[in-house]
Amino acid sequence: MSAVQSISGKGHAANAATYDVVVVGAGFAGMYMLHRLRKQGLSVRVYEQGGDVGGTWYWNRYPGARCDVESMQYSYSFSDELQQQWDWSERYAPQPEILKYANHVADRFKLRPDIQLGTRVDSAAFDERAGVWSVTTSDGKTVTAKYVVLATGCLSNARMPDIEGLSDFKGQVYHTGHWPHEQIDFTGLRVGVIGTGSSAIQSVPVIAEQARHLTVFQRTANFSIPARNAALTPEERDSFRSNYPELRRIAREESRNGIVQELPDRGALEDGDNVRRAKYETRWTRGGLTFMGVYNNLVLDKAANDTAANFVRDKIAQIVSDPSTAKLLQPDNHPIGAKRICVDTDYYATFNRANVTLVDIRSNPIERILPYSVRTAGKEGIRDYEVDALVLATGFDAMTGSVAKIDIRGRNGQTLNAKWAEGPRTYLGLMSAGFPNLFIITGPGSPSVLSNMIVSIEQHVDWIADCIATMRDRGLDTIEAGKDAEDRWVAHVNEVAQGTLYPQANSWYMGANIPGKPQIFMPYIGGVGVYRQICNDVAAKGYEGFVMTGVEQPQKIAVSS
Repeated sequence: MSAVQSISGKGHAANAATYDVVVVGAGFAGMYMLHRLRKQGLSVRVYEQGGDVGGTWYWNRYPGARCDVESMQYSYSFSDELQQQWDWSERYAPQPEILKYANHVADRFKLRPDIQLGTRVDSAAFDERAGVWSVTTSDGKTVTAKYVVLATGCLSNARMPDIEGLSDFKGQVYHTGHWPHEQIDFTGLRVGVIGTGSSAIQSVPVIAEQARHLTVFQRTANFSIPARNAALTPEERDSFRSNYPELRRIAREESRNGIVQELPDRGALEDGDNVRRAKYETRWTRGGLTFMGVYNNLVLDKAANDTAANFVRDKIAQIVSDPSTAKLLQPDNHPIGAKRICVDTDYYATFNRANVTLVDIRSNPIERILPYSVRTAGKEGIRDYEVDALVLATGFDAMTGSVAKIDIRGRNGQTLNAKWAEGPRTYLGLMSAGFPNLFIITGPGSPSVLSNMIVSIEQHVDWIADCIATMRDRGLDTIEAGKDAEDRWVAHVNEVAQGTLYPQANSWYMGANIPGKPQIFMPYIGGVGVYRQICNDVAAKGYEGFVMTGVEQPQKIAVSS
């Protein structure tokens, strides 16, 4: 189908190309969305700001970057040939290998002709009269599309810290979320790392091996579990491949987070101290995110959570030689798992190295960056730490930051940023009331970052593709979230979150890492399997809670069957 022969059946501007769907972003979400829509015969244009496909794995190239979900599960399931033929080399794939996989998918399914790289979407405005979106890109061009799908990713908008004097620093400054494409060698340099979230926990051990001296500036200690990464054997790969149909079904339908693991049958306090410690020890030795799956109430009950948190704190004390450094590295202000738990290789042991210093900036905040040093001022007075290079491991404006960069205007010219000023509001994390035919993949209000992202991406893409097919089959022109349904869903998301320990942490789940951002728990914590069933039921009931209309019939056509 040509770009101008779209399902909308009408052009918009004589000089503007017209597509059925514009997709923003060519990461794992955008690429699969393109693949699904093309199979339905639709004309699609994907705009990607980066210089190649891969999304977060294109931008995040920092030393030690790798996925915290095991490779055999952090992969597409829509093509059995692909999952049977691709050979992952390690239990946890490193960033270059994941990016290679993304490029392989783009080539294998011939996606590149419909992807425009190096192009940012600056604005998207809905024309109520014509029932189409007008999308303007950074190259100055405007196209129209019946639908817009935001596949902008949850962890793509790197957060630059607002530290006085940063622009005056004379050395090199790197952000883990915008790492240079060329190899960076810190050999012989004094390096400062600001932040101790996931990207710092992965990069610090690698940088420490190169740098003359490494100074880590920590505001908040985070819980981290050893990855126990290792090469995958052919037997391990074959075991997964032979069981993929059932493993994928379990991940989609039965798991809480899209990761296949043993489901616990009891709470932490139902076991005695020795049995409980032995179970934690087994998971610690195995490594990885499944540590939090030992018991079924670790994110629900503070006393149960304390048993896991104290186990990890004890491990830190055993690993780190200096007691004062160990104490600083032991998290003390949030339940374990209330922030996304980190997975590492020798992170805590790195602080035993003679060339590594840990600075507590909670009690000695960074006052400013000087041309050749970082100045702290606090309980220990004023101190200057000389550095030749700075690494900003300060995270992302998660879940909403990449969307907020686009000037999106829906009905009556309302901007999405204005609507979300007090916190994001969606129905099912898929659409926001007042913005017809605008879909969001893994948006706030869906399991998203609480899950194996590939599982959640595939579910959203399939739901959106099926919805668009239904719209076409029924001759409908617009779909949008009903305001009442959206209000009920937002209330439900928050109600479920309040029944857990998650809101007790000042995390990026809450937007707490962005000054001035409303602190609302953004992802849906009810579980991947439960959420999938809710979405399926909504669709089965004629897209209950959504308003679907035809251009000539602006009244509500179907809210429920």
